[in-house]
Amino acid sequence: MLVEVLALTEKGTYDASPLAATVKKRLEEIGYTVTTDRAQPHDVAVKVKCEEQKTATGTSPTGGDADLADAPDRLWKGPACLLTYFLQQRDMQWKKEVRTTFPDARQAAQKAQVDDAGKFAMDALNQRLAEYDLPVLLSAEWGQIDRLLQLLNNSNTLKLRKVKILSVLRDLHAEEALPQLTQLLETTDLQRETINALSGAGADSIPLLIDLFQTSTQSSIRAEGAKALGNIAARTGDPRTIPPLVQYVSSILPQLKTSEDIDFPLLTEVVWAIGKLRWAPAFKPIAELQEKVWLIHDNSKEMADLREATSWTFKAIDLQDAAMLKAY
Repeated sequence: MLVEVLALTEKGTYDASPLAATVKKRLEEIGYTVTTDRAQPHDVAVKVKCEEQKTATGTSPTGGDADLADAPDRLWKGPACLLTYFLQQRDMQWKKEVRTTFPDARQAAQKAQVDDAGKFAMDALNQRLAEYDLPVLLSAEWGQIDRLLQLLNNSNTLKLRKVKILSVLRDLHAEEALPQLTQLLETTDLQRETINALSGAGADSIPLLIDLFQTSTQSSIRAEGAKALGNIAARTGDPRTIPPLVQYVSSILPQLKTSEDIDFPLLTEVVWAIGKLRWAPAFKPIAELQEKVWLIHDNSKEMADLREATSWTFKAIDLQDAAMLKAY
């Protein structure tokens, strides 16, 4: 892997070697072989352009990367580093942007009583590059699940990085990660993040998530399990995901008389999840739940959220039934 860094301040080019050393070190930490010499053989070229004042860019399209926090921001004019990579000299249009916490390097430098605003900006950007998890993002971009799992299972990996790895594993739909995620679920304090990642592991994780939803004593964990089952239902249409959630709704309906009888975070996630598959047998308990939540006098945000979820799910199932009847 070749790393090339260009640094620009208002005075012109700036020594980019400290920035390049930081990027090189980060990539080498997870096993990549890195060079900063273009004459050396390499498969991928990672390019980093750091500026004291970001040059103007065109309007970014909405959706996809443009909506992510680390996507290039056309409105940002302060210090920033643009990260891209080339595969066999081809720009893969993968772009991430690292920005400082301050929008104006000169003002920030004056406040910190530093004379050289360019150096101040580059030092701040170098710190951001040391914190930004470029290695994990690139490994995810290239589908290197084994590398991510090895890093996840390393006892020296910081908790914050493990959270990031679990997040990208969810988006990768990494079914091969299921054994490691199952083990991690039992041996870590990152249960919620692990459950979230399990939703990307596909249908094979359904039995584990159902068991977790039905047996966990922690309401927050059950809510995450319900959310994960709903996500799998939406993606795969697997009918196993919804019956346990409907059973939960049916079991609480007889006791549901006041707001004190409702576990709002759990029930709201369950109802949203049920609506993801539009399972016809869920219509009756959802209809009864909708009637009950509107009869209870409660104007809290929690109740408003539950009512919204219930109304949406009721309509989704009702429309599904109507479409099926019309088809017949």
